[in-house]
Amino acid sequence: MTLISENVETDTRERILVVAERLFRQIGYQKTTVADIAKELRMSPANVYRFFDSKKAIHEGVARGLMGEVEQAAQTIAAGRGPAATRLRELMISIHHMNAERYVGDSKLHEMVEIAMEESWDVCVAHMLQITETIGSVIGQGAASGEFEVADVPKAAMCACTAMMRFFHPQMIAQCATKPGPTIDEMIDFIIAGLSPRAKAN
Repeated sequence: MTLISENVETDTRERILVVAERLFRQIGYQKTTVADIAKELRMSPANVYRFFDSKKAIHEGVARGLMGEVEQAAQTIAAGRGPAATRLRELMISIHHMNAERYVGDSKLHEMVEIAMEESWDVCVAHMLQITETIGSVIGQGAASGEFEVADVPKAAMCACTAMMRFFHPQMIAQCATKPGPTIDEMIDFIIAGLSPRAKAN
């Protein structure tokens, strides 16, 4: 395959995903058909199936794109400068805000996330692993500089992500919005306190 034809195929795949995401937002994932996507693109459904073998595959592509943007934002913050605790706080708040804005404030996209949890669990697992790894990189940097006292960085990252599930998981963000519980800053304070060096006994 030539470079030009590869670029054309990549461009067409991207166009399909962009249109699919727009339709999922407008009319919902369940109501959107491959024929609807093809019509918007002025191509045949058979042509769409050349690039994605099912509506589920299109759905997974859209979900990967949305999750990838959150991952990229998290990685950018993790790679920044400054104290690890400051970056960890910014990273966690950013993930929360992006997920709340994308999925909770938009009922149609929230429906898509629920279906992803049921039908495309591997995509969600890969995303959670990537977020945990990014948080682990910041904790590891803090441990290396002495800002944090952590014996097992991967385990600390998993614990931190589990503690933040109420603020990370789209369904839990929606369900817990009016429930009593700590604020996001209080939860992050708790996590950072748990990571910080313990006072040495005299």
